[in-house]
Amino acid sequence: MRIDKLLSNMGYGSRKEVKSLLKKGSVLKNDEAIKNSQSHVDPNEDIIKVYGEIVEYKEFIYLMMNKPPGYISATEDARESTVIDLLEPEDIIFEPFPVGRLDKDTEGLLLLTNDGKLAHQLLSPKKKVGKTYYAKIDGRVTEDDIITFNQGVALDDGYVTKPADLKILTRGEISEIEVTIIEGKFHQVKRMFQAVEKEVIYLKRLSMGNLTLDPELQLGEYRELSDQEYRSLKEK
Repeated sequence: MRIDKLLSNMGYGSRKEVKSLLKKGSVLKNDEAIKNSQSHVDPNEDIIKVYGEIVEYKEFIYLMMNKPPGYISATEDARESTVIDLLEPEDIIFEPFPVGRLDKDTEGLLLLTNDGKLAHQLLSPKKKVGKTYYAKIDGRVTEDDIITFNQGVALDDGYVTKPADLKILTRGEISEIEVTIIEGKFHQVKRMFQAVEKEVIYLKRLSMGNLTLDPELQLGEYRELSDQEYRSLKEK
């Protein structure tokens, strides 16, 4: 990898700014000044220092966020606040994107990464990665609803969903449920309940595949995945 690309990827400035750093002799490769911006380095083998500090290079970033309501799952938008707006500059430089979407008013687990291959694996219908949600429902959820969800629900546009696992936590005028789906259709959970004449009034994603939302994360907070969490995602 070229030294200017490595340093710009790590947030040390534009290619032009990095070139200036190099000319000043501020960048060392294995304790020797490197001034040619086209010089190649191996980030896994060479020790790169800028102003005496070691550059900890990483190609990919994996972030778990507890998405708050009011933000859209996109990298940029001219009118709305996006989940990227919640990130620190040192994470934004990796250009992460949300894996799948949560509605603007939906809370909970959101994975952000710049690893396109992993994102594709998690979102591919062939992989059947389960996504579990907690919801409050306006209406009494019944055993008949469990059967309907398990058989697949016909949505308002005629599409019949793949079977979903619906669990009733509490019953009443406001019911609490957990539901696991293996698809990601637009507003899918809300539309599934609309199909059985009920309304979702609160929705939170709890898990995606083997990745479970950290209960210590407050709304709007995020952290990097642990090695164990990353490996669990690769298992699915």
